[in-house]
Amino acid sequence: MKRLLAWAWSQAFTRTLQLDADPALACAIFVAMCFTWVGNRYLTFGARRAHGVRAIVEEWLRFVGANLLGAVVNYGVALALVHYGPGWLGNLYVAQAIGVLAGLVFNFTLSRLLVFRTPPSPT
Repeated sequence: MKRLLAWAWSQAFTRTLQLDADPALACAIFVAMCFTWVGNRYLTFGARRAHGVRAIVEEWLRFVGANLLGAVVNYGVALALVHYGPGWLGNLYVAQAIGVLAGLVFNFTLSRLLVFRTPPSPT
């Protein structure tokens, strides 16, 4: 799902907003990260999600912070392939999909360990 979102937003940023590929990839990664947080809150880690406005904002900030490493991996792999990848690996869309897969491991692991650690205490 995140791959599809990142690809769709990359299309929107490169074609509709006329951004170059590099900033379009960065914007697409951030938008996909926000959608992924919502999915993780309700689907993957539903029993562990925060409740209350302050706790939800803190959870989102922890999620974004924890997933910055995955975003750097995602962005770095995609840009490296776009600029230096041989043949079809240098295609923007293929490179972005591979970058998303590389960042996926970091994103899930850090979300599990740092963001959605334990179920919240009932208040």
